[in-house]
Amino acid sequence: MQENDFYLVDAFSDKAFGGNAAAVCPLDAWLPDETLLSMAKQHNQSETAFFVRRDNEIALRWFTTQKEVNLCGHATLAAAYVLFNELDYPDTRLHFETASGRLIVTRQGEWLTLDFPACLTEQQIPPARMMSALGIDRYVEARKGRAWVLVLENRQQVEAVTPAISAMIPGEHKVCVTARGEGEYDFVSRFFSPGEAVWEDPVTGSAHTMLIPYWSDKLGKTTMLARQVSARGGDIRCELKGDRVLMSGQATLYLKGTLFLR
Repeated sequence: MQENDFYLVDAFSDKAFGGNAAAVCPLDAWLPDETLLSMAKQHNQSETAFFVRRDNEIALRWFTTQKEVNLCGHATLAAAYVLFNELDYPDTRLHFETASGRLIVTRQGEWLTLDFPACLTEQQIPPARMMSALGIDRYVEARKGRAWVLVLENRQQVEAVTPAISAMIPGEHKVCVTARGEGEYDFVSRFFSPGEAVWEDPVTGSAHTMLIPYWSDKLGKTTMLARQVSARGGDIRCELKGDRVLMSGQATLYLKGTLFLR
């Protein structure tokens, strides 16, 4: 019987039951892909992060309950939290080797900062079927990058979106709705990815790789505070630095234990 440590972390939140939960599994060596996918299904979280430490390098992979994905922000934050807070990683800066290249996470107090490649978007006409499923008939702008980005007029419209999820699954299935923020927040967003078995993702780092360059241009500023206005919600400190985006958030350990694999 093989035993592995297991952690459940609420990323982009300073308390339990907020932000976005991710399972984190440190491994001594990679298990077969089918085993990793079965583990992710068993955990039943939007993402499970697996990592293997090799000297000064940490290889990181992410799995949904459906398949392996090439980028996940909140599970990266959760994995970094485990390394820094549970496994006594000795530095304030760590490097993950991933399918999306080298990703850097730095620690400053309780805040962890992800350094990811920016994802530019371009204007496109969204599919009518997708808009119907979202229940959106008016928008300010529609763009496409790693997912669709629909810009609405205000936060209230973003919060009011009630998609017909089953209608979204057969077609376009990664959609971010966003609007200019109010008060302390520069912009707000929500993210839906039912094709990946994630009806609504509570806080989405990968979506912010698109949102940060977009809102930086629109607002004329490079540092911003964003709020993902899902039911759980989460704050992200955002910065655009050339072709990179910095996303800072806090995280909270909810559960830790041992997995037993036969």
